Amino acid sequence: MHTWERWRATAVHLEVGGRAVATYEHGDPEGTPFTFLHGYPSSSLDLAPVLDHLGDGWRALALDLPGFGASESTPGQPPTVAGAADAVEALWADRGVTSTVLVAHDYGATVGQELVARHADGALPIALSAVLWMNGGLYPDLHRPTAGQQLLLDPEHGAEIAAAITCDTFVDAIVATWGSRVRPDRDELAEMHAALADGGGDVLMHELLSYIPQRVRFADRWAAALTTDLPTTYVWGDADPVSGAHMIEGVEQRAGGTPRIVRMADVGHWPPLEAPDVVAAEIGALDPG
Repeated sequence: MHTWERWRATAVHLEVGGRAVATYEHGDPEGTPFTFLHGYPSSSLDLAPVLDHLGDGWRALALDLPGFGASESTPGQPPTVAGAADAVEALWADRGVTSTVLVAHDYGATVGQELVARHADGALPIALSAVLWMNGGLYPDLHRPTAGQQLLLDPEHGAEIAAAITCDTFVDAIVATWGSRVRPDRDELAEMHAALADGGGDVLMHELLSYIPQRVRFADRWAAALTTDLPTTYVWGDADPVSGAHMIEGVEQRAGGTPRIVRMADVGHWPPLEAPDVVAAEIGALDPG
């Protein structure tokens, strides 16, 4: 089992916007870079099962997005998608990355949309060679937040709800978004909670959802990013109640182009955890070399 303690031990912290951001690098230092952006409410630990299935020749970069994992949380100052994108750029600058494949899940997909929008604007300091999207709220009108997320978004009671969440209720909420391909391991999912609690994000889960209203505000900009001419793959769990079959069907109708779409009927919200072999294979297929 991949544990948060072992994964966290590999972190290197950078200061970005006055906050400490935990960054990670695994694989071949001379290999083709890809950058993994995790979802809510987890961390870069979600990448570990994918690495178990990934072939040689890859340089894997990741970070705990601001407010998550071992990155610093700042009560009363919810992270922004733009700030998270800045943190990704800081990781690239620190590691001397000039080109990368972008692999993004859930909230990380929203951050990825902003990065692709910057690419389209000519404002990204590096080259993106390809993009792989997984189960994100790419179109806010199609996104279906869970009941728990709706409670956390309540401006009057969100903080109270966040403070009341235990490891067990946290795991229950993750299991509710899981598919049938593999049985959820509650011990492994408890490691996701350990990661969130590490930097104090567990009691700030309501603030960490600030990306949901931002999706509405920047809907046009981020939807336009999906029409990119970059090589694009979607690896999608159709059984996800949040951004499942209904979301990828929206992509098929709206995004245009000729992306590769891999739909998995028995996978829920968590392709990196439920089908890491498939995710690794699709990353491998994006190797520009």
